[in-house]
Amino acid sequence: MSKKVQQLNIGILGGGQLGRMLIQNSINLNLNISVLDPDKNAPCKHLVKKFVTGSLTDHDTVYEFGEDKDLITIEIENVNTEALRKLESEGKKIFPQPHIIELIQDKGLQKMFYQRNNIPTADFFLAENKEQINKYKDYFPFFQKLRKGGYDGKGVRKLTDPENLKNAFDEPCVLERLVDFDKELSVIVARSESGEIKCFPVVECEFSKEANLVEFLFAPANIKKNIEKEAVEIATLVAEKLGIVGLLAVELFLTKDGKVLVNEIAPRPHNSGHQTIEANVTSQFEQMWRAILNLPLGDTAITKASVMVNLLGEPGYEGFAEYKGLEDVLKFGGVYIHLYGKENTKPFRKMGHTTIVDDDILKAKNKAKMVKQLLKVISST
Repeated sequence: MSKKVQQLNIGILGGGQLGRMLIQNSINLNLNISVLDPDKNAPCKHLVKKFVTGSLTDHDTVYEFGEDKDLITIEIENVNTEALRKLESEGKKIFPQPHIIELIQDKGLQKMFYQRNNIPTADFFLAENKEQINKYKDYFPFFQKLRKGGYDGKGVRKLTDPENLKNAFDEPCVLERLVDFDKELSVIVARSESGEIKCFPVVECEFSKEANLVEFLFAPANIKKNIEKEAVEIATLVAEKLGIVGLLAVELFLTKDGKVLVNEIAPRPHNSGHQTIEANVTSQFEQMWRAILNLPLGDTAITKASVMVNLLGEPGYEGFAEYKGLEDVLKFGGVYIHLYGKENTKPFRKMGHTTIVDDDILKAKNKAKMVKQLLKVISST
């Protein structure tokens, strides 16, 4: 880039918690940030000089927001890529690139990308509607995933009986054969415009069946060295084949017979990298700025073992958010709380996260369980 980074007019599409943490880190580099988000009370609103309320999927809104920007990035994939392509053709830097966002917006295109590039993933079929699912009745069971619009476990249904499809989506979808997996892993990889690549160490995710979201994240993952090496190599291959500039979260299955398979990818900061703020030399948020500004990528090494706990809205509560147990949790050493600035809570809404660091991963896990029990998001209404 010809301008100094401090002179660049930078836009972020999306003003949620990921944008909030990106902006918090951008302050260290004196970056000039503007944000577009449909929520007039988005978590980023008071952290930037210019906040625009508007649709992320409307062509004209996105284009007009980007006209005076030198660089545009995202914190959410559900954005209008036609407007971004037009801005890119006019000389704006768009990272991640619009064609990559389009590919990742469509889970069917994702799967075909893995297949074309010999990237290991679960076997799959594509179907346009519920009726077409019958063609694959000999291959059940499946996870049915909507090709577009799904996030955080939404847009996913388990299909076990080919004779009972009443709950199946009647929309274009991916039918992904069930994987008998032992662990769910994640690798965040950064790639700069110059082609420099660095991966963060592999982490292990433990999901809540009730919320269908990550409940605990353990860093480093409890896996063998050869599995760690393979996971990093696969994540690097995906980033290289895409040619992405920015961050890429690569979610993986470790099967019970020792195979590493790509599940899904996200072209932005990710829930599986939040612990890097306290537990790594460079955080994922700093690394993203380094990547899209074409600065040298930072050291990704772990400084301390960590556990990340997602702070979700409690079932049965909806309204103005209250944080029960906050003072009790803050008495613990090595506990870092991040609240996302969301005024209202509802069941299983991501309201924040807590990172627990320790020299001993077992001690960190025990402390994380206590934090999970003590810290609750409720409401007074």
